[in-house]
Amino acid sequence: MIYTEFRGEKISRLGFGCMRFAKDPATGEIDQAKVNAMFEKAIAAGVNYFDTAYPYLDGKSELAMTEALKNYPRESYYIADKFPGHSLPGPIDNRALFEVSLKKCNTDYFDFYLLHNVNEWSMKVYGSDEYHVVEDFKKLKEEGKIHYLGFSFHGGVELLEQFLDAHPGVFDFVQIQCNYLDWTLQNAKRKYEILTERGLGIWVMEPCRGGKLAKLPEELSAKLKALRPEASDASFAFRFLQGLPNIKVILSGMNEVFQVEDNLKTFESYHPLSEEEEKTLFEIAESLKAGVPCTACRYCCAGCPMELNIPFLLECYNSIKVERAFSVLMRMDGLEPDKRPEACIGCGQCMHACPQGIDVPSALAELAEIYQNGPKWADRAKGRHESIKKDLGM
Repeated sequence: MIYTEFRGEKISRLGFGCMRFAKDPATGEIDQAKVNAMFEKAIAAGVNYFDTAYPYLDGKSELAMTEALKNYPRESYYIADKFPGHSLPGPIDNRALFEVSLKKCNTDYFDFYLLHNVNEWSMKVYGSDEYHVVEDFKKLKEEGKIHYLGFSFHGGVELLEQFLDAHPGVFDFVQIQCNYLDWTLQNAKRKYEILTERGLGIWVMEPCRGGKLAKLPEELSAKLKALRPEASDASFAFRFLQGLPNIKVILSGMNEVFQVEDNLKTFESYHPLSEEEEKTLFEIAESLKAGVPCTACRYCCAGCPMELNIPFLLECYNSIKVERAFSVLMRMDGLEPDKRPEACIGCGQCMHACPQGIDVPSALAELAEIYQNGPKWADRAKGRHESIKKDLGM
């Protein structure tokens, strides 16, 4: 097993993500026997980092993880959990909800704890004095209830810098979506650089883009097979990340034993990508994209009569053209109504200013239709509101 050193801790570079546990088809409940079997195999091979969150699997992930770990000494593994600030029904007793997770995980402390899903939408909580989230968790860290404090991030580069500037010295690590597709598609490269420059450890989620890079279209997979016939598509995605030295933990949401076995093989030792392999991966990434070639030069913004953040909207557009991920729609939920794509009046000023000649009005019109017909986070969060209220006796 490849390990990473982080502030004196020896952590497996492969982290076990607990968001995608399989369900028993007969009962609809988490297949605990399968979870136990996966954990047993992973732990035997040296995996010691397990990542869950209060909302995962309708609140059952924490319990399933805890059951699978109950026969192992607490000091032999690291637990990471997350605070659902993006799902709160309003200002609550943050400490009380934290204690609910401690109890479900049968522990007195969390090794790693994250503010969950910091993005443009959730800043109304994480950036609000009324919710006092950051201050409360700083205190819990001072008390030893949290050893390392971080946040998971689904927003843009500008917001990342703003949030870090607002809380200097507070966070130890940041979890970002990073893979060889999002390296350019979602500016993961720049996020990696920013966090590295600031001395923060980087944790990675979605290394295979929700499975998209684990099972490529046949013609793209064939290109990888030509390089390493015995290797899985997923192994290339993981090896790309292994080559980035400030990535400390790479999370994989495993739900089948064969996935555990394949990942353990990949992380058994360090095999950096060759130049040819890296070139092939970036060629594959470009072939998967279906958006517009925006470089975020911002020339389009100067003359926009609606004062839209066009590069931000085109970034969302490009992501949605690859996959209609809910996190992208959630970012647009965070915009004021007059700054969303439907506010575009189609004047064409942006097209004349764009060095790439992008038909911005057409792209924003398509994005507006997708957004208006898509789910809204406020609606989806209602069920989570009730769960939180129930756990807190509200």
